[in-house]
Amino acid sequence: MKKLNGNKIAEEYRSELKEEISELKDQGVNPTIAPVLVGDDPGAKVYYRTKKRLAEDLGINYDGVKLDADISKKDLVGKIRELNGDPTVHGLFVELPLPENLEIGELRTEIDPKKDIDCINPINSGKLLSGGAFRASYDDLKNDPEALLPATPYAVMEILDYSGIDLEGTEFVVVGGGAVGLPLSMLALRKGYSAVTICEYQTEDLPEKTRQADILCSSVGKIDFITEDMVSGGAVVVDIGINEVEGGITGDVDYENVKEKADYITPVPGGVGPMTTTLIMANTVKAAKLLTS
Repeated sequence: MKKLNGNKIAEEYRSELKEEISELKDQGVNPTIAPVLVGDDPGAKVYYRTKKRLAEDLGINYDGVKLDADISKKDLVGKIRELNGDPTVHGLFVELPLPENLEIGELRTEIDPKKDIDCINPINSGKLLSGGAFRASYDDLKNDPEALLPATPYAVMEILDYSGIDLEGTEFVVVGGGAVGLPLSMLALRKGYSAVTICEYQTEDLPEKTRQADILCSSVGKIDFITEDMVSGGAVVVDIGINEVEGGITGDVDYENVKEKADYITPVPGGVGPMTTTLIMANTVKAAKLLTS
């Protein structure tokens, strides 16, 4: 078994990113990210602080916004529009989860597509689908100066690519077809001409389907959901799940047992998460270039 160390891979990307940021600053552009934190959810606060630390380390200006949990949708939309209109802000990101009175789906169209660094605006997410009409590959989308890819699926693809894992001809199975699983499946189709299957966690005979996977990705949000009997020998297992436990977080995969069967596996923490945060910053830099070109 080989651990796919997201921290190590992210460090490589951050080194290159620092050079891009330095070049932008030499041109008078100070890349700026403005995460919006609404309320006091512990998980959202952790993600907010993590972005702040990384932004400061990279040299990205962090212009985070903290709002009360009881803010109205109207006032939150007003704040987002204010950030949309601020020429010094290049990347916008709403931390999740939101308070119960607010829905991220109702905010998707409010974020300027050019500042939408997690690809939730339908204009950006639509590019993943419309790219197929033009037979755009994953690399075409990634290198398109006007395309911002969703950070977590993007992180999965870059971890696989960096680790030399070829998708061509593989059985690529994604468990969890939500905000991560669906765009990840689209990117996998673009990259490797693999056979891609998306399953919800309630799928009948799910273990039979997951055992067919050469590459198995889980974004269900259930502790130890992917067990040893659901994984074929020699598979690549990518754990995208984030579940809070006492003293930290864990993923969807029963890591200690599954690692004995998998050829490659991502840990939680230290797998997809560090790359996701890094690529949010990379998208901010890309947005800064687009907005100031």
